[in-house]
Amino acid sequence: MTITDEIKYVGVNDHDVDLFEGQYVVPNGMAYNSYVVLGGEKTAVMDTVDARFGEEWIANVRAALGGKAPDYLVVQHMEPDHSANIAYFMETFPQATLVSSAQAFRMMKNFFGTEWEDRRIVVKEGDALDLGKHKLAFVAAPMVHWPEVVMTYDAAAKALFSADGFGKFGANDVEDPEGWDCEARRYYFGIVGKYGPQVQAVLKKAAGLAIEKILPLHGPALLAPEEIAHVVKQYATWSSYGVESEGVCIAYTSVYGHTKAAALKLAEMLKAKGCPKVAVADLARDDMPETVEDAFRYGKLVLATTTYNADIFPFMRTFIEHLVERNYQNRTVGLIENGSWAPAAVRVMKGMFEKAKGITFCENTVTITSALNPASEAKLAALADELAK
Repeated sequence: MTITDEIKYVGVNDHDVDLFEGQYVVPNGMAYNSYVVLGGEKTAVMDTVDARFGEEWIANVRAALGGKAPDYLVVQHMEPDHSANIAYFMETFPQATLVSSAQAFRMMKNFFGTEWEDRRIVVKEGDALDLGKHKLAFVAAPMVHWPEVVMTYDAAAKALFSADGFGKFGANDVEDPEGWDCEARRYYFGIVGKYGPQVQAVLKKAAGLAIEKILPLHGPALLAPEEIAHVVKQYATWSSYGVESEGVCIAYTSVYGHTKAAALKLAEMLKAKGCPKVAVADLARDDMPETVEDAFRYGKLVLATTTYNADIFPFMRTFIEHLVERNYQNRTVGLIENGSWAPAAVRVMKGMFEKAKGITFCENTVTITSALNPASEAKLAALADELAK
């Protein structure tokens, strides 16, 4: 990517990763971004990359520097996909100074056995690093999404180096046919979603800055005014747990197909009533993080599952746990249960949402005893009517 004549992109693309962070499918790969700031008396490298790409990254850094030696390595975030090559960098450039937060240095001790006490600058909120033409101001961003995170603002370039904020799944050398939103949303709610209040705090700080470039650690650089306005608006909605789009997400598990039949029947009813969007997911087979994304995207959610060992089917339990631990709130939830002799799923599912804020359960719940019959279909129609209002 081209940023400016004085800010060079030196990141790498990963097409070999099977599961990002051990759980997220990334069919378009992953980008680990790093940048070099030039043009002043001093030069700074912003973050490193995943361990497997150390040599490629160092070659990119050398090429961007054009024979100069880097003065600083700024570490904004200690997650290993960004910090793994700190030691390699410090060995390669023995004159360089490491710049990061106090908590990040403590984490370096954990990862590398050293905090580089004789080659470091510890920074906090409000501190700045003067490179000459460029002055890097540090913005504390704790729990977005680790506690040590700092973002960095360059007033000369009007650029915000945003750490993991405003990132997305996907390598930068693959065009995403769905644009920025879809994989950025899945990334946000999967990785950052629990920390909405902390994201809101950072957005308030960013509102006071003149920002013409957002340079995240994953995904594309955001350089156009309209895309910056759009992504900030999306983050404001996501971090406040607001409804992004009108629609219904139906998530189901099914053993022999009868609960699936009910979920699909409900979807048909909602579409017939003009529901603007109905997203249906089989939690055992479809990508669960994508269904988590849809549950947060839309204002209404329907959960349909079987009673299983006097509890609920394991994939449904896992799905609800994903929602609740990410502060799922301010939504309408409809419930469908199936049980051949002792249906218990509605009770269990309601209990799992006890700590969730602002959950309104639909008045109409549906109990299926083995398979749909006229009585349970009538309840399904009543639920569709309620959701369609």
